Amino acid sequence: MQAIGVDLGGTKLHAALFSLAGEILLDRTVLLEGRTGNQVAGLITAVCNLLLKEQGIPVEEEKKIGICVPGIADNHTDRVWAPNIPGWGSFPLKEYITGAIPNTEVIIASDRTCYILGEASLGVARGCSDAIFMSIGTGIGAGIMTDGRVIHGSADIAGAVGWMAMQPPFVDEYSNSGCLETYASGTGIAAQARKLSGQPGVYPDARSVFEAYERGNTVALRVIDKAVELWGMAAANLVSIFNPSKVIWGGGVFGPAVRFLDRIYYEACKWAQPISIRQCRFEASGLAQKAGILGAGRLALEAMKAYEEK
Repeated sequence: MQAIGVDLGGTKLHAALFSLAGEILLDRTVLLEGRTGNQVAGLITAVCNLLLKEQGIPVEEEKKIGICVPGIADNHTDRVWAPNIPGWGSFPLKEYITGAIPNTEVIIASDRTCYILGEASLGVARGCSDAIFMSIGTGIGAGIMTDGRVIHGSADIAGAVGWMAMQPPFVDEYSNSGCLETYASGTGIAAQARKLSGQPGVYPDARSVFEAYERGNTVALRVIDKAVELWGMAAANLVSIFNPSKVIWGGGVFGPAVRFLDRIYYEACKWAQPISIRQCRFEASGLAQKAGILGAGRLALEAMKAYEEK
């Protein structure tokens, strides 16, 4: 029996064959290059088959495939909502893969779920029963593990913290992405900088805002300081509700933001339940971009374990 993990992003996919110990034996990364709908599912199939072929494993051998998706994986309908992939408003990914690859069980979870699973497997959440992964990227999401179990919610939407209500009054801008994401996601940071500068052609992305921050640009200072404050407030809410021992920070935007980790914790201390926040550590992910693929691999390995225990 084989275990394969697939980390699907908005622009690329990373697939890996795993050992029983959870180590990556062989992996491949492929760009989506504008693929949509069935084309993306077909690419997943092709890359999984390629991994098996390169290891000399017959495609007929039984296997478990864990897939990390950038959106919602509804286990009641087995359909995926991934807004960054055209044609995936309600895509039957599990049905497609099981139909295309013989003798395969497919397990699908949201990226935030896979991030915390990856950290619990080989990252800084290893040995923790209560931990939260805060993913700061194009959007904002949280993978939440409490009492050793990852929270999914009734439709796999638990952890959509980008929609946290952070400040009144409500404005129409929040309807598209949520209040927290409006100010503190990668997309939001760049948009706020353009708005405050009055120059729509500048600040193409969050990284450009961080670079301007280093130069002491007043617009960038306002935008980043606001994001840091809101990251701290959001973390405080989660710490007060779930009482984790660690909050782990990662995602595409958090690379340049890691320098603010102490400030984020300081902001959280203002708002959080005091005993809970004193017992909680804020740490940066040490897995770089591997948390998703390791989490997907864990989905497959746990399915193998459940099968063998039957």
